[in-house]
Amino acid sequence: MKSSTMSGQRVGGARVASRAVRRAQLQVVASSRKQAGRWRSIDAGVDASDDQQDITRGRQMVDDLFQGGQGMGGTHNAVLSSTDYLSAARKTFNNIEEGFYISPAFLDKMTIHIAKNFMDLPKIKVPLILGIWGGKGQGKTFQCALAYKKLGISPIVMSAGELESGNAGEPAKLLRTRYREASDVIKKGKMCSLFINDLDAGAGRMGDSTQYTVNNQMVNATLMNIADNPTNVQLPGVYKNEDIPRVPVVCTGNDFSTLYAPLIRDGRMEKYYWNPTREDRIGVCMGIFQEDQVTRQEVENLVDTFPGQSIDFFGALRARVYDDMVRKWITENGIEGIGAKLVNGRQKVVMPKVSMNLDVLIRYGRALVDEQENVKRVQLADAYLSGAELAGHEGSSLPEAYDRR
Repeated sequence: MKSSTMSGQRVGGARVASRAVRRAQLQVVASSRKQAGRWRSIDAGVDASDDQQDITRGRQMVDDLFQGGQGMGGTHNAVLSSTDYLSAARKTFNNIEEGFYISPAFLDKMTIHIAKNFMDLPKIKVPLILGIWGGKGQGKTFQCALAYKKLGISPIVMSAGELESGNAGEPAKLLRTRYREASDVIKKGKMCSLFINDLDAGAGRMGDSTQYTVNNQMVNATLMNIADNPTNVQLPGVYKNEDIPRVPVVCTGNDFSTLYAPLIRDGRMEKYYWNPTREDRIGVCMGIFQEDQVTRQEVENLVDTFPGQSIDFFGALRARVYDDMVRKWITENGIEGIGAKLVNGRQKVVMPKVSMNLDVLIRYGRALVDEQENVKRVQLADAYLSGAELAGHEGSSLPEAYDRR
């Protein structure tokens, strides 16, 4: 009897305790619900705000003792803006319209090089760098842009101007940073590449007058090191072995003989001499004149008329055709009034399309060739350096009318 009474008290006590626990839990839930309504926006896993903007919103709400200095130097100012999170070097080619000609040989070379660098070929050392070089103005950079767009790659781009700096070591550090930036893109599951424009202009030696600086030496050495160890590229001051994805490198230039010879050896750089054939030149010119209703037969005659000209000659030729229309527009509006219409005008000045035919193109093309011949004929630089050739009967300043006599 006594034991049953004690067990009943225990059962009743357990019931009372469970009710108290349940009541306490309900109070906690109620308080958490109340708290969730007020602070849920900054709870872990829920907060979607921008910390940098929150810092700015909290200006003058905390004592200056905890916010640092006054003015713009205080910690109540945002350190980063939204554009700082974006890569300034990554370039997309979505603005390039369709219809431009890609050389099959050029596309084949770039595609094979990039594909081989992403493959694990048995006991084969694939060169990391593809060096595309050739004549001046042959469209190497634009062909690379078309090939990247065809492959669906947004490369990390560097120019020759970034390979030199007033601070020693900065270009080499930037080169490693850009390489690792491209490697991070690949790590996220998207193809990427490092594209260096005019490598010879930034890292080469142009004759005896070009000074060989510390940055030239470090850029060449850094490229050699990256080509030898493409999966272990570290930033300066970081000394740890970290495997990163391999990044294919494509660079363009006019004369790779100006580069450091060990850099361009076959194990590190695969070289491709871009010399467009007649069919390539016709295809590129068809893209240049695609909006001008110029037939293929006229383009073929134009290319055959100027066989020794580079591809950018035909782009300059198309722009030169508009000279007469622009001259007419200036005459109608007056020289003094063109500034208000070109810069401060509410409507942008748009010129109608000029009718282009073969005769007009050849006439302007010959005018461009005459300007090229003038540069070759006068050669003032050689005349001044060789001994101050002055004006006179045999001088270079003799007008053409007297020269023909």
